[in-house]
Amino acid sequence: MKASLTSRILMIIGALLILALFIFPMWNITLEAPQYPEAIGMDIWVNKITDHNPNDLKNINLMNHYVGMNAIPEKIPEFEYFPYIVIGMSILGIIFGWIGRRNLFLVWFCMMVILGTLGMYDFYLWEYDYGHNLDPTAAIKVPGQAYQPPLIGSKVILNFKAISSPMIGAYFLFTGILTALIAYFVARKQAKQ
Repeated sequence: MKASLTSRILMIIGALLILALFIFPMWNITLEAPQYPEAIGMDIWVNKITDHNPNDLKNINLMNHYVGMNAIPEKIPEFEYFPYIVIGMSILGIIFGWIGRRNLFLVWFCMMVILGTLGMYDFYLWEYDYGHNLDPTAAIKVPGQAYQPPLIGSKVILNFKAISSPMIGAYFLFTGILTALIAYFVARKQAKQ
């Protein structure tokens, strides 16, 4: 039995919501410090890293150079394939909504949760390498000090407060995933009636 029109539309809406990752950044890392009255930061998109405010990446890279951190890259391998994953999952979700089988809604939800978890783990590994793989010839060395920003939340690193948090793109992603789960439960409820 096919799912109700309402649940199918919810599934398609959920699949479309994740495309907002191409319109809005999904994550932000901000650095607050006395020498920067306005915090500096970077916005992380599905396919790029950008300044939160003009020249933020330049300023972050200058500071990082002194403690031996690598420059924030303009391109990382993930930026090459993440967009294809997002587009592919959106198309798959639309197809599942069109087919209208509630178990497919749950499959899509589970796939998105797994992909999201893997994405967060990959982000953690990138942050770990970024904060621990230091140039031994750096001008400033603090024995035992690592500069890894938090995955989510805030952390004091020397005289900086690093804050890592989701942005509007991530909220669209979470809402899209949740909408697919709601579509599954709406279809299941309909099947029981």
